Amino acid sequence: MKLDQPLKIYPTGMHPCSYLPGLIARNAVVDPEYEMTPDIYDYLIKSGFRRSGEQVYRPYCHTCEECVTTRIPVDDFKRSRSQKRNWKLNKDLVVKINNDGFRDDYLPLYQTYLSSRHESQDFEGVEKFLVADWCDIQFIEFYSVDNTHQAVESLIGVAVIDTVKSGFSAVYTFFDPEQDGRSLGVYAVLWQIEYAKQQNLEYVYPGFWIKNCRKMNYKTRFQPIEGLIKGNWIALEKSTNMEKL
Repeated sequence: MKLDQPLKIYPTGMHPCSYLPGLIARNAVVDPEYEMTPDIYDYLIKSGFRRSGEQVYRPYCHTCEECVTTRIPVDDFKRSRSQKRNWKLNKDLVVKINNDGFRDDYLPLYQTYLSSRHESQDFEGVEKFLVADWCDIQFIEFYSVDNTHQAVESLIGVAVIDTVKSGFSAVYTFFDPEQDGRSLGVYAVLWQIEYAKQQNLEYVYPGFWIKNCRKMNYKTRFQPIEGLIKGNWIALEKSTNMEKL
């Protein structure tokens, strides 16, 4: 594609890898002064980049290529037996789409999730981490319904996704850990796949797959799935020994 201005990409400093203990990592980040557009963002997503807040980045580790960008071809996707059970289990949820940005009532849910899953109390800057002014962001809200109390709805999960020309890019998902039996992380991806089909989009980009990281190798449960390896999208086989979402 033709760029209106030069696209500068800079390496970050070295830092301990968040996923593979004992390794050193760094990222390549797009110049924060660059005027990002939806078309450029789509091009970068297809080239292996991701978004964290306003920053668009991809791993840039000279001695390691474990982080693999993935995409699910939605028209070819087939639910596994366990995914069919998950879909049926969560059919009672009410799903709402919020196009108006981060809401303050997400914060308690995010705090509870972060404390449970990541043993972290760093709740500051969550909105800055999830949003960017230049992209089409949707907050997918999952509600449980208590029919014994006049159908009161309770927010139990939120999936943050970016819409690009080629599909949905999953930014982050957080949910009530007390609802662990629902496997809402799985359901959020399944829901995005169905939503992408409805919108006639080609792909869902669920993020990086790391074969040797239990928390990051679950993505190959969704078959077929492709990984961007040495500049080519290739089919990835299902991993074993996978972490529960």
